Amino acid sequence: MNFFSRFKKVFLIIGFLVLVFIIGYLLWRFFFAASPVSPTATSTPSTIGGLPSAGIGTTTGGISGEGGNLPGGITIPTGQPAEGAASPVAIGGLTATQTVTKNPTTGATLSSDGRIQYYNRDDGKFYRLDDNGNAIALSDKVFYDVDNVVWAPNKNQAIIEYPDGNKILYNFQTKAQVTLPSHWQDFSFSPDSNQIISKSIGLDVENRYLVVSNDDGSQAVALENIGANDKTVTSSWSPNNQIVAMYTQGVDFNRQEVYFVGLNGENFKSTVVEGRGFESQWSTNGDKLLYSVYSTDTNLNPQLWLVGAVGDTIGQDRQSLSLATWASKCTFASNTEVYCAVPESLEKGAGMFPELADRTKDDLYKINLKTGSKELIAVPDGAYNISEVIVPANKDFIYFTDKTTNQIYKIDLP
Repeated sequence: MNFFSRFKKVFLIIGFLVLVFIIGYLLWRFFFAASPVSPTATSTPSTIGGLPSAGIGTTTGGISGEGGNLPGGITIPTGQPAEGAASPVAIGGLTATQTVTKNPTTGATLSSDGRIQYYNRDDGKFYRLDDNGNAIALSDKVFYDVDNVVWAPNKNQAIIEYPDGNKILYNFQTKAQVTLPSHWQDFSFSPDSNQIISKSIGLDVENRYLVVSNDDGSQAVALENIGANDKTVTSSWSPNNQIVAMYTQGVDFNRQEVYFVGLNGENFKSTVVEGRGFESQWSTNGDKLLYSVYSTDTNLNPQLWLVGAVGDTIGQDRQSLSLATWASKCTFASNTEVYCAVPESLEKGAGMFPELADRTKDDLYKINLKTGSKELIAVPDGAYNISEVIVPANKDFIYFTDKTTNQIYKIDLP
């Protein structure tokens, strides 16, 4: 008894230390230890049904910002190559990616005959690639330090913007050049390429308007006063020639109302969208609007939606596409097919702060708007942060630009 009494404090200290060690281990085991990675399934999941309904809070499976972006409703094709090998064509897994341009570019687009054309940042010239991949200059003229390019639908002319605010319209067929007012911003061409709409931003907020003019800036007409709301107004001429601009107004933190502006003072219906950070793209026929917004229901990350946007259908058939990406990272290959670059993961708040996604790795998806099916078509064999997706009418390839290198890349489609 004397022995235990003498060393009672020692035993208590030792017991306490053992207990602390056990508790510390359990805390580490359950909260900090890395979970084992499950092997990738080699079997093909069954095909999923249509698009989910437009209920608030529909998010991409594997909530963005918490380690995944695995949309529900995805079909992954069979016929994958051996593990670790890149497929020569896009069949749903790791896919060989070809470098199209060795120089950084701006304004990549498809020419009227389906070839890639772009501005070369290194030498200041515009080029079009021929069938053999050779770069053919569109003009001998050098355009120094171009900041942005807005192509007309006919792809024969473009509005070229410079960092100092100067802007010109250049016609690559006639070689004619016209200087546009420097206070005009946010250009969009009419479907026939003969007119433009822009925001005329005067120093006085009362002198700020939506302006419609000929493509060379002549015969300008003030369409609507936008005052101090210029940041919420977007020039966006629809392919069916009905709508020329949109503007948004906050309803609450998780909703905005979108208003549509026509050329003749039409009283179009508005539509409420379930989020902030609204950005959009018209379908090829102009009857649908693909858009992305973020909300607290999506961890403040972008979510893709589709809604009717012509006449009495404005606001109808709203559907969540359950993909966490931005509308600007998508393109319509036809009126019913959309191709999108989708980040493999997103930090929470990337919708509000897009710079959080500047270094994400993107995969490529195809959405069938008729059936609602989504298909992972390619995982590019490189860490590409895709800024633009371009698909020719023949759908032989999918082109994309990388935000880091500003080069153009290509993946073969089956």
